[in-house]
Amino acid sequence: MSKKQIGRCELCGRENVETTIHHLTPKEMGGAFLPTAKLCIPCHKQVHALYMNDELAARLSTIDELKRDEKLKSFVKWIRKQPSSKLVQIRKSNERRQRGR
Repeated sequence: MSKKQIGRCELCGRENVETTIHHLTPKEMGGAFLPTAKLCIPCHKQVHALYMNDELAARLSTIDELKRDEKLKSFVKWIRKQPSSKLVQIRKSNERRQRGR
């Protein structure tokens, strides 16, 4: 995550939230100069808590793909209802925890 700004999250659509730049194709997978998206901090953390960079590069490298993902859909539906000031605790998924070892 880098350079925080106040704006609109491209994943959940909340306004006036602190956003960070998300590389749609992870930098380590060749995405340093490829498209990015502005995501609020909870959405950005949730994406990386659920998925390793190799999976993000392979099948979740656009905002539309992220929005259609079943695991992210329920989170996005919930976070949209939360005030922009709410601090959200994100936990790695069990799958992600096991793969990250």
